[in-house]
Amino acid sequence: MKAIWNGVVVAESEQTIIIEGNHYFPPESIKRECFRKSDHQSRCLWKGIANYYDVVVGDAVNENAAWYYPEPKSAAKEIEGYIAFWKGVKVTQ
Repeated sequence: MKAIWNGVVVAESEQTIIIEGNHYFPPESIKRECFRKSDHQSRCLWKGIANYYDVVVGDAVNENAAWYYPEPKSAAKEIEGYIAFWKGVKVTQ
């Protein structure tokens, strides 16, 4: 699977985990230079608190376009630290 934004592959892995229709990419599969920590957080009742990254390609910034659970609840332990995408980031094979 590949996560693509603004014509650039920002993550690629053959071992994503699919939950609720979202592919979660292993942390080592992302191009770190395309990610900038965001202060944004959200809460999922069964997964816990999600933290976000802005996805950055050149001068273009897609705010809060990637999220991950640094300390998920026990029901979601398998995706701890894994990154998922939205806001126009295309996830494809």
